[in-house]
Amino acid sequence: MLRLLRRYVPASVAALLASEFILIYVCYLAATFAFLRFGAQVFLLDDNGWLRILIVAICLILGIYFHDLYSNLRVRLRDLVQHAGVMAGAAFLAEALLSYLRLPQFVVPAAPMIAGSGLTIVALLAWRIFFIGVVLKRMPSERVIFLGNSAIVQEIVAHLESHPEKGLTPVGFVDDSMSSCAKHLGALSDLCDVVDRLRPDRIVIGLTERRSSLPVARLLEMRLSGIRIEDALSTYEAAFERISTRELRPSQLIFSSTELGPHRNRVVLQSVYSLGAAAMATLIAVPVMLCVAILIRLTSRGPALLRQQRIGKNGRLFTLYKFRSMVSGAETRSGAVWARRNDPRITPVGRWLRRLRLDELPQLFNVLKGDMSMVGPRPERPEFVVELEKRIPYYRHRHCIKPGITGWAQINHKYGDSVEDTIMKLEYDLYYIKNLAPALDAVIMFRTAKVMLLSRGAQ
Repeated sequence: MLRLLRRYVPASVAALLASEFILIYVCYLAATFAFLRFGAQVFLLDDNGWLRILIVAICLILGIYFHDLYSNLRVRLRDLVQHAGVMAGAAFLAEALLSYLRLPQFVVPAAPMIAGSGLTIVALLAWRIFFIGVVLKRMPSERVIFLGNSAIVQEIVAHLESHPEKGLTPVGFVDDSMSSCAKHLGALSDLCDVVDRLRPDRIVIGLTERRSSLPVARLLEMRLSGIRIEDALSTYEAAFERISTRELRPSQLIFSSTELGPHRNRVVLQSVYSLGAAAMATLIAVPVMLCVAILIRLTSRGPALLRQQRIGKNGRLFTLYKFRSMVSGAETRSGAVWARRNDPRITPVGRWLRRLRLDELPQLFNVLKGDMSMVGPRPERPEFVVELEKRIPYYRHRHCIKPGITGWAQINHKYGDSVEDTIMKLEYDLYYIKNLAPALDAVIMFRTAKVMLLSRGAQ
């Protein structure tokens, strides 16, 4: 896997994205030469034709991404055809918008656009089928042996087997249990023989008890011979893009060889660009917020704006603003409780506000006040935090940075309404805190736009 923008990206996905971008561009180039013939060179070089085609190619790549065709490579042919048609339609809409804005210098002529789109749909379908059926199977994959068969190892193995594009192939595990599982390769004393026989590229340490059973000397020899040795928690982080808290020990955090907490310079930089982004977003969103506020007042009793106490950086209380999406006085009897799926307290208008994330627009003012950032862990209510800190290890450490309007946990996991969901989101939050950087924030904000457009994760 490649390390890009503070994320682990499978090499196969990167190769597929690059190849499809080239394929799309070539298809439109071929259509341009077919229809413009001798004028094609003038169009490409003198009339910025190369830039016009580039805009169309970017629109199509974004369409592929928004349909999750890079995170889910194995899609039925019928669905793939439907997605391809929608993506081509989106490219035509983008061209129509450019024409409406009177920017003809960025529009591809009609004939090359129509022919190129048809050719692109056919070529993309054929290439995607060939890539998954042939190329993906022949791409180099690292063979992985696990020391131990703990719960975290089993979870890693199941994930890697269902996601071959990760580029890691589980061979089996070595431990001193008497397991009859086909994946059991032998006892720890047989490790050298197993390695000589299977030639793994990587050995992952997942033993529950290591003090007396870890074969340190043999592992050092293997490490010096070129085999990569790593802890199961590191493999888990790369595979799931979150940090497992189940087998995480404080010593692993204290003596971590990589950055753990957010770097001070990055935190300062985040505050600067969050403030700028919030100011621009507020100017753009003011008309929308006025319309939403009027709609709430017209459809239900009570104020349009809701104020709640939340926990911010270093456990400091602050007042969070959001549009009211529930009936007025929803927690008068029950007190502070998590929203549930199909919660009867949510108003019809509030359901749409939550689905489109419009109820969170007033939090832009929290960013301007300095209580929040554009990106960070979700700010939680103090009533919940007191209980969660008692039940979940490392929970209070998510408060070492400012909370955010959006975040790594929010875009990767559904709305949490249980302790189990909170643990999962904490693991994503810890990953974000460890990898906080402008590049990762840009990825999160881009994916947030995708989540908002597709109305995912709301409750």
